[in-house]
Amino acid sequence: MVKKIITQKKETVSPRASGDARREAGKVEVEAEVETKTPLRSKKCQFCQNKSTPSYTDTAGLRRLLTDRAKITPRLKNGLCSKHQRFATREIKYARHLGLLPFTPKV
Repeated sequence: MVKKIITQKKETVSPRASGDARREAGKVEVEAEVETKTPLRSKKCQFCQNKSTPSYTDTAGLRRLLTDRAKITPRLKNGLCSKHQRFATREIKYARHLGLLPFTPKV
């Protein structure tokens, strides 16, 4: 996404210049194009859509919420609501404790 920014550039004017010359010196406009990041699209919570809750026995579903480094993905990345993110975090930690999910990635 490209965004155009118009800024005013100040030009130096001699201190003895008249008031009109000083006013005109500050009105120089400069255009610049700046690359911006695309905004994150809000996703719908998959557990709210299915009217279900995360379970420690559903290891395939919980693996989708982990990164390749076995870290729990943040809520803005995986699209869960805050309620189901808390439930999923608790179930992932319980599944790790039982040995169903890894604490660290396989090397």
